[in-house]
Amino acid sequence: MNAVRPLVAVYPGSFDPITRGHEDIARRCLRIADEVIVAVAHTATQKKSALFDVHERVSMIDTVFADEPRIRCASFEGLLVDYCRDAGAHLVIRGLRAVSDFEYEFQMAQMNQELWSELETVFLTPDVNYSFLSASLVREVARLGGDVSAFVSPSVLNKLDVAFGNRG
Repeated sequence: MNAVRPLVAVYPGSFDPITRGHEDIARRCLRIADEVIVAVAHTATQKKSALFDVHERVSMIDTVFADEPRIRCASFEGLLVDYCRDAGAHLVIRGLRAVSDFEYEFQMAQMNQELWSELETVFLTPDVNYSFLSASLVREVARLGGDVSAFVSPSVLNKLDVAFGNRG
């Protein structure tokens, strides 16, 4: 896309677990970026209790995107802008499911812009089939024994089944 240097985008989040909605956003990022780094934060920006540790999440994401060499996964600690700068990324991708997501994401984007003016944020909306989907909702349904196979890849479903003892 860019003759001078590849355009690297960072798609940050907790991804606990990665859902089909996350996959959709990451793959669609490749329409505007040459490379996408799915960046798993060690520390959540919002109060969340993790089901999977960071290393398990990175491993799941690597498996999910094994077919796409332009998407890679990494974890990071500290400020997102510092991670982006170190990774040579000038673009942050954030998914917006609903209007309620916008206010928080907009504030974060503005703060990141203030911290590093070379960093841009692009908001993508999910495919309509995933607009209601969140990792916390998937975790809760899986915890209660519900079928989440339509919402996560088979490898992630296997990890959820093991975590919640849902094997048959």
